[in-house]
Amino acid sequence: MRCFIAIDIPNEIRADLVALQKDLAGRVDIHRGDAKWVEPEGMHLTLKFLGEVPDNQVVEVCRIVQEVAERHEAFDFSVKDVGSFGGHSARVLWVGAGLDCPELLALQQDLEDELELAGWPKENRQFSGHLTLCRIRNVKAGEKLGQAVSQYGDYDLGVVRAAAVCLYESQLEPEGPIYTRMGRFTLQEQ
Repeated sequence: MRCFIAIDIPNEIRADLVALQKDLAGRVDIHRGDAKWVEPEGMHLTLKFLGEVPDNQVVEVCRIVQEVAERHEAFDFSVKDVGSFGGHSARVLWVGAGLDCPELLALQQDLEDELELAGWPKENRQFSGHLTLCRIRNVKAGEKLGQAVSQYGDYDLGVVRAAAVCLYESQLEPEGPIYTRMGRFTLQEQ
């Protein structure tokens, strides 16, 4: 099964992100299929994408995530700034999540290190906390959406409390992915 580790986002923030998606979509003239907008229930802060996890290793992954969670205190992080990945022609639009949060970076690095010891390969790129707004399928649409993003320089949705880390299964379906939470591991309260 395809799995990833994430921090859940509150419904109020998800509603604000949906409003931002609608605003962005209304600013540019693109075809409906040029961008795949993320559904609200699919919005989360991914800490580690594991890919295919054999059924017999799910318990081990849960154990690792729980042990890491027990070593970290709950913390707050900001959801702000709108950007894109992909250069001139954006491939992904996102809102930053915890970009300036040392507690988030420490948690993510601890997960990365412990999972590597258990045989999961480390990411080749540096972690950049973000909430995906859409994935862009067309170069011209990417150029238009990338330009539109620049108008949101001081975008700030507020602060989110990270109280737990979750393990999710991701089932890919033609209408979009279906996420099933397989475990929720509480961070320590101060």
